[in-house]
Amino acid sequence: MSRVPTAAANEIDLSYETFGEPSDPTVLLVMGLGAQMLSWDEGFCALLVARGFHVVRFDNRDIGQSTWIDTPDLDVGTAIFAAFGGETADVPYLLSDMAADAVGLLDALGIDRAHVVGASMGGMIAQTMAIEHPGRVASLTSIMSTTGENTVGNPAPEVLDALLKARPEDPAEAIEFGVELSRTIACAEHFDEDATRARVVHENERGVNPLGVGRQLLAIVASGSRADGLAAIDLPALVIHGRQDKLVDFSGGQRTAELIAGTDFLAIDDMAHDLPKVHWPKIADAIAAVADRDA
Repeated sequence: MSRVPTAAANEIDLSYETFGEPSDPTVLLVMGLGAQMLSWDEGFCALLVARGFHVVRFDNRDIGQSTWIDTPDLDVGTAIFAAFGGETADVPYLLSDMAADAVGLLDALGIDRAHVVGASMGGMIAQTMAIEHPGRVASLTSIMSTTGENTVGNPAPEVLDALLKARPEDPAEAIEFGVELSRTIACAEHFDEDATRARVVHENERGVNPLGVGRQLLAIVASGSRADGLAAIDLPALVIHGRQDKLVDFSGGQRTAELIAGTDFLAIDDMAHDLPKVHWPKIADAIAAVADRDA
């Protein structure tokens, strides 16, 4: 399987791809828990390029072809339950580290500021970038994400159970597992099984790191609430959330928009925890509109 470029960032290597002209304003796409950059479909990236942007997508640490973190002595499950209970947990990295990774990628690519777009955990990372590195963020778009407060954005129990199931070791079974997990969190009306299967097969060819998913989840839980930081953000912002989302409840998007002053809020009735192709133009237009507020 061919590899895309990598860049040294924050003492790790990040795998990335770019689309469009580097001289155009950059949109940095940050993906969610356990998801490779392939979840930012090339067709969606092309829509952003058509709207005048240079687009960068990348694999977060512990996923795909970016650096996998080595923690042989860490019991991830025990650490997650400890963090959920408010106890001190052994955490190899936090969302702040993942935000610093993204900033390091911008450094490596010679990009001073970017319009940062994050989905799910990627939205949490994007929010953290805006809080901790505001000079690097031209605008913030947070999609199907939440604030870190335990009163909003919580998953439905059956969806959380599906997410936490052990991944099969057999390659064919692993592909079926990935397709069915995507189906579980997606909007049934717009679920594209063929496209999903092609993406999951490609992800398995690139390299899937089941332990990375647990460590990323631990980073989310241990990082806590961003409410105070979100309330202090002073830059153009957009929140997008599907009303059918069962993985990150719609209340997470509502609360995020409530906290960030002047936020545009796009609620989509027929969207769950996914990015259906039918909504790509609407989402790309909304990203372009909030980016224009930085002009």
